Amino acid sequence: MTLEIELPLLRAIDVAYVHKLKQLLLIIAESVPFIPNISKLSERIGINRITLLGYLQYLQEAHLISSLYKDAKGISRLQKSDKLYLENTNFIYALTPQNVNIGNVRETFFYNQLLLDNTIEYPEQADFIVNIKYTFEIGGQNKKTKQVKQIKNSYTVVDDIEFATGNRIPLWMFGFLY
Repeated sequence: MTLEIELPLLRAIDVAYVHKLKQLLLIIAESVPFIPNISKLSERIGINRITLLGYLQYLQEAHLISSLYKDAKGISRLQKSDKLYLENTNFIYALTPQNVNIGNVRETFFYNQLLLDNTIEYPEQADFIVNIKYTFEIGGQNKKTKQVKQIKNSYTVVDDIEFATGNRIPLWMFGFLY
């Protein structure tokens, strides 16, 4: 409904390009997570780079995607995002039910749950840094803490565990933040 009615009416997107937006969402859903190369992506879906950047902005305003930046403040927000996620995990399952990447689902869930009242950035050594203080690495049950061990205030957020131990926090607990 958002793609086929709201965006064409509110953002004057040509209805002929709606299938391109659906294609873009499908690419993001299948990625682990999606690190955009705007030039290659615009070639792949057959629209120019400037139009694609505008479409990404519209999709974010419509709460269909979320952008993650290395620096969440200042002029860097005017540039392309460093990672793209679908707004929530339900979109992943709706768009690619046979091709769901569990790593993408984990990161999308975590990002979605913390996005409301926090500043989230993309650090060099982990998946997320929250409020310029807490670093998080997201993974499955076998995810080790070695990647973020040397970073102060770092945590490993782990799927498929029931309780926290040390700096390992169960992913499901972040569902209580929303």
